[in-house]
Amino acid sequence: MLEKVDLSLKLTRGEYEKRVETLQNRLHLLGYQVYLQKRPVVLVFEGWDAAGKGGAIKRLTERLDPRGYVVWPIAAPQGDDKVRHYLYRFWRRLPEAGQIAIFDRSWYGRVLVERVEGFCPPAAWQRAYSEINQFERELVEFGTVVLKFWLHISQAEQLRRFKARERTAYKAWKITDEDWRNRGKWEDYEQAVEDMLRKTSTYRAPWTIVEANDKLHARIKVLQTVADRLAQELE
Repeated sequence: MLEKVDLSLKLTRGEYEKRVETLQNRLHLLGYQVYLQKRPVVLVFEGWDAAGKGGAIKRLTERLDPRGYVVWPIAAPQGDDKVRHYLYRFWRRLPEAGQIAIFDRSWYGRVLVERVEGFCPPAAWQRAYSEINQFERELVEFGTVVLKFWLHISQAEQLRRFKARERTAYKAWKITDEDWRNRGKWEDYEQAVEDMLRKTSTYRAPWTIVEANDKLHARIKVLQTVADRLAQELE
């Protein structure tokens, strides 16, 4: 599946500037309709390290009412989250009716990093596909709008961004030894991503693969996808 992604897609800065303002204004109005219609919205962002998840989320939220959304940056579980079922920490972060919850990484860590790094036994991550599908089915049947994004970049582009982060003082905090170590397991992660996309892209909660070698294209595709889906759901 990932081999078929066209990573050459690009936007010029001029095209981007024209479209981003229009889409952000549209999302501002749709965010108000989310509130009026009392529909919970869940946006899931997954992708390679340095794929641009943070930048896409920033442009997505730039003109939303700050009272209407929350961004959850997900890292390794701590405290109660660590000793309970892995979905517990996500259940308790789900949005209220009329609110938007954005997950910067998510419950899919179970079938990605936890699988590849051996943080859970094979039986656990193999079982997780059906658990996640059921979890998302329950959300949708409740009335939640669920959108899931995989931001895809090439190995060469990831390497370029890693090196750029190391050279840029205000971005250096973004690159860690763990990022370099994960890069060494690219093929293992790639297989995990393929399995995830194949087994958890459902009619009710499909994955959107975002061609992210060009950040401008990626941001516009995310904005356009969210706007179109919300417009459809909110009529």
